[in-house]
Amino acid sequence: MGITISEYINEKLKDSNLEDIEIELLLEGIYRYYGYDFRNYAFPFLKRRVLYRVGAENLASISKLQDMVFHNPLVMKKLFLDFSISVTEMFRDPLFFSMLRKKVIPILRDAPFIRIWHVGCASGEEVYSMAILLSEEGLLNKTRIYATDMNKSNLENAKLGNFPLEKMQIYTKNYIKAGGKNAFSEYYSVKNNAATFHPFLSENLVFAQHNLATDQSFNDFHIIICRNVMIYFNRQLQNRVHQLLYKSLIPSGFLGLGKREEVRFTDYAGYYEEYDSEQRIYRKI
Repeated sequence: MGITISEYINEKLKDSNLEDIEIELLLEGIYRYYGYDFRNYAFPFLKRRVLYRVGAENLASISKLQDMVFHNPLVMKKLFLDFSISVTEMFRDPLFFSMLRKKVIPILRDAPFIRIWHVGCASGEEVYSMAILLSEEGLLNKTRIYATDMNKSNLENAKLGNFPLEKMQIYTKNYIKAGGKNAFSEYYSVKNNAATFHPFLSENLVFAQHNLATDQSFNDFHIIICRNVMIYFNRQLQNRVHQLLYKSLIPSGFLGLGKREEVRFTDYAGYYEEYDSEQRIYRKI
């Protein structure tokens, strides 16, 4: 005699609860053994990535994955990459860069030196976009751009300034929409089916490993760009990051967030004014 629908649902709920416990134990173990703190990332996101890795390794359970993570550093590296998904492109959301050019950069023009922090820079596309924008506005030589990410391999790739040639077409369209003043092809050379951006763009770039869950700030910044990063965090970690970003901005400094992120509903909602609500650009009060 088969089980009833109610019994089947209850069994699945038990399985789901067990999976949640296994994931919590896995995250706690990773933090204690490797020092990577994913415990306050958004749980649905983590669960999808963990179950993906369970399937990719052809394992029977999350507990089996935990055993491999602790005894096979290669599996930990794979899971780390699963957790640090990078979705980026040059001049991503062109209107955001257009607003920076029109409304933010002019305010900083008279500053003796400008410091900018790109948080979660991934493979560096948006960092080089900022360097191009500042070069066109005549401010690159007096600007230091700090680009950070928790993924060391992302940073190593970003330092090279090499991007697939087939992406240059969409990057060029973004650049034009963002108010670019030159031919985009002037900024890179082509070799072996890759576009390599000219060295002058990276002279004032500093790439550094940084984990928002555990690390502190290291400077006072005029602009902080933290786009599409906190959507993967739970409320507790979001508030921690907002505290970090707020303390890292100079008075009247600018914070740029992603389209799905905002200061409202955080502990720091009253500490900013909306400078451009559509592009999620805020100014520290």
